[in-house]
Amino acid sequence: MYRERPSRLPGAVAWTVSPGDGPGREPRPILPDGCMDLLWSEGVLRVAGPDTRAHTAAPGAAWAGLRLAPGAGPALLGVRAHALRDQRVELADLWGAATAHRLAARIDPGDPASGLEDLALRRAADAPAPEPWIAQVVRHLADGGSVARAGEAVGLGPRRLHRRSLEVFGYGPKTLARILRLQRALALVRGGTSYAEAAHRAGCADQAHLARETKALAGMTLGAYEASAKSDTAMPSGSSTRA
Repeated sequence: MYRERPSRLPGAVAWTVSPGDGPGREPRPILPDGCMDLLWSEGVLRVAGPDTRAHTAAPGAAWAGLRLAPGAGPALLGVRAHALRDQRVELADLWGAATAHRLAARIDPGDPASGLEDLALRRAADAPAPEPWIAQVVRHLADGGSVARAGEAVGLGPRRLHRRSLEVFGYGPKTLARILRLQRALALVRGGTSYAEAAHRAGCADQAHLARETKALAGMTLGAYEASAKSDTAMPSGSSTRA
């Protein structure tokens, strides 16, 4: 079962998955959301990089995670986002085995999400704060604004915005805009909005455009996504384990 809550780390979400779904369940879809996650499972710390395509997480293991706000991961974790795009790596590969093992040993298996928060809060106290333009670009694109206007709003030209976006989001601003637009549309679908209306309100050209984007980024049809979202084992889009 999947559960999430707002984190004590501003802008982040703490989540857990318990291995209670039982055998025979379909793997859960994990959709791109523009985020990076700090993960814990069976005493091992990992990092999930930003996704550009759907992944699946088979049931059976207990996981906890801290989903960082889009663009916040690199400053906290000390790694450029594009270096981890579509990857899951052990924290030992980034911070060294001794450090990763010491930090993992501090996490209580009975409440690993809180342990991840404590780790991130300690790290955030010494890490540089994310640059203000990052949140401004995310807000602009999440509200349906254009990439060009987003760059103008933060004083970054197209090439520089693309280069900086690779570093903090893991991909260019056009890909980030597509992912955030799909997240808006699928949230509407989960809420019962028709496909055509969800496409219009999210900023897609039409329902066919939304269907193509869902297939390309989520790896499934709109109908399959809606059925998954209504099942008792599905994870909300944008609230995935990214395990």
